[in-house]
Amino acid sequence: MTEELGRWLAAEGHTLVYGGVSSGLMECVAKAVHQSGGRTIGVVPQIVVERRRVSEYVDVEILSDNLSDRKQLLLDQSDVCIALPGGIGTLDEVFTVAASHTIGYHNKRVILFNMKGFWDGVIAMLDDLSRKGVIRGDWHQQIGVISSIDELKALLKADA
Repeated sequence: MTEELGRWLAAEGHTLVYGGVSSGLMECVAKAVHQSGGRTIGVVPQIVVERRRVSEYVDVEILSDNLSDRKQLLLDQSDVCIALPGGIGTLDEVFTVAASHTIGYHNKRVILFNMKGFWDGVIAMLDDLSRKGVIRGDWHQQIGVISSIDELKALLKADA
């Protein structure tokens, strides 16, 4: 699924903006983008450079001082944020983008790529928070959910 995403991004002429690290699912996407003739931008924290963990698939490298700086640079360089299965760092990025959208800093949507149901627990939590009244409005306005490239295409078309 990650390779399919990377090939699609390249075929559509999109630039992949990502953390630039040489591991994980984003490395798979970056490799597919790169091998399909697409362009990648890696927003790389200095500590990743020092530890020699920068991906060989980064075409343009933007250095960041720390994770907060990195998140802002990623957001500044992006039109849409797609979250693949991930851990605490990914959750931090998802909710930073969604919260700043809610407040009105931007109109960029974050999309959970719900590969094999990975995000089901987070989706259930958001629905529960909404039922309890602690989320203002419809959280789907900030966070989209897709399970395939076809659903991604449809969502992006609807947002355009």
